[in-house]
Amino acid sequence: MLGARFKKYNTLRNQILAIYLVVMMIVLSIVGSLMFNQLGSLMRNNAEKQMQQTAVEANGRMETLYKQIDTLTNQVATNNTVQQLLTDVVDGKSVSVPQRESLIRVINNFHAYSNAISSFNLYTVNGERIYPSDNVNIFEKVDPVWIQKANREKGRLVWIGNDPNDREYSFAIRKVTLMERSFSGGGYLLVRINNSYFQVKDNSLDHKAKEYMMLLDRDYSAITSNYKGNTQQILKEDTKNVVINQTKYLIVKEKSDVTGWTLVILKPVSLLMEGVSVVRTSILISGAIGFIIFLISSIFLSTIITRPIIKLTNTMKNAKMDELKPNPHISSINEIIDLNNTYNQMVENTNHLIQQVYEKELLHSRAELKALQAQIDPHFLYNTLNALYWSLEDKGEEELADQVIAMSEFFRYTIGETGKEKDPVTIREALEHIERYLQIMKMRMGDRLLWDVSVQEDCLDTKIPKLIIQPLVENAILHGIGNQRKQGSVSIQVEKVEDSPNLVITVSDNGIGIDQETLCAINESIERGGVVSSKGTGIGLANVNKRLRLFYEKQSLATLTVKSDHGKGTEVTFEIPSKGA
Repeated sequence: MLGARFKKYNTLRNQILAIYLVVMMIVLSIVGSLMFNQLGSLMRNNAEKQMQQTAVEANGRMETLYKQIDTLTNQVATNNTVQQLLTDVVDGKSVSVPQRESLIRVINNFHAYSNAISSFNLYTVNGERIYPSDNVNIFEKVDPVWIQKANREKGRLVWIGNDPNDREYSFAIRKVTLMERSFSGGGYLLVRINNSYFQVKDNSLDHKAKEYMMLLDRDYSAITSNYKGNTQQILKEDTKNVVINQTKYLIVKEKSDVTGWTLVILKPVSLLMEGVSVVRTSILISGAIGFIIFLISSIFLSTIITRPIIKLTNTMKNAKMDELKPNPHISSINEIIDLNNTYNQMVENTNHLIQQVYEKELLHSRAELKALQAQIDPHFLYNTLNALYWSLEDKGEEELADQVIAMSEFFRYTIGETGKEKDPVTIREALEHIERYLQIMKMRMGDRLLWDVSVQEDCLDTKIPKLIIQPLVENAILHGIGNQRKQGSVSIQVEKVEDSPNLVITVSDNGIGIDQETLCAINESIERGGVVSSKGTGIGLANVNKRLRLFYEKQSLATLTVKSDHGKGTEVTFEIPSKGA
């Protein structure tokens, strides 16, 4: 039931419509997806570039703050009071009260220049703190790794990062070199910086949309940030995306060459892709409109294509068995018009052929009737010739009697055994038949006809097609020797081909020969399988060549060839397999 219902709709029109719609849907889907993906990628890249530019600008502002602190600490480290005090300490002298008071005034003066630095801490080479004056060692404040790094930097400021005891502050350290002692080590200057000094302020951030900007030290600990969560966990992986509270964020990082700290900006991907939803809606609407337009166009096009075909099909269905009716001319595309014209031409030819076949069948029936009425039993001919032979024998006409019996055997070989003309015969039987034919022809031509047969003994039992040599001998006598007054001879040779499993059979005469123009026409006719003329030798030769090809169709043999010199004679040669068919 379901198959019959489906078969009802399995029409060319519905197939064309379905294919067009499927193709259109695929094209619209591919184009829409490509446009959506390309546009989304473009918007994402633009947003990432904009965020990167914002990070570069913000990092530039941070660099200015870093340089201010760097300059201020450098001035402290190179101050004469500080340099002299550390020189005395290196020389083993104790720090006097006036020196301490002078140091306090110097540091207080520098402290007044910037609200970024919370405190200055001055240490000796051994790590003992000189200012403030207490017993706190530098190794209790910072990790020895940073002391070693400060030593390698040779006086440049090293930014450590967050104070592990108070996240509101950060540390930076500088090795103080003694300028009057060839810049040898004199101590360390450790500064404690207010993290609020680096407070991120960027008007491009939308805090309601939960956009974040943060400054992180080398361990990804926040120096300052408007994000309250764990920055280390979400930023340690090197990725451009991170999920915070089930919201996907795009990350842009900008690392400072001065401090090694990283400025990070996070923006929700949904905020960056707001325009994509509008584009998605536009693509869907455009695709729906395009689908409707294409659906209408497909219905119209499929109707134009199938309507004339349906009309032609109905005409063919209504045709009768004994007469086909042409389809009227239709207006359509060239291919359909050609199809209709071809059908009409076929109808015309078919009707003509039906009429011809009918007439030929009628004539054939009549001819068969006449043939049956005029049929002669071949045995009547054989019996008559035998009776004539015995009559001549009784009268002593032995030579004439021999000619009659030869003629009887000739007819028995040629027209006898009806239905077996395609059976092969041996070369021995074929040559015996040719011998009888030559005897009959000698009765007519007398001493003008001579012949010679040469065949190897082991070739006599080879099978060949019946009546394949006799037409060549007949041509040699009728067209070669028969057209001259002098004595002529016919030669039949059967011999093996060197280095080949084939036999070559040659029939030659010393008759008048063939001129070159006619010879070329004969050979060309044999090659094509045609004839030269109804009176020429080409008919028999072409027929012999055709029969050889049909009989030995599975063998690769050379084509029958004719050689002749005008006035000297003609030679016809062909090959057969030594093992027969």
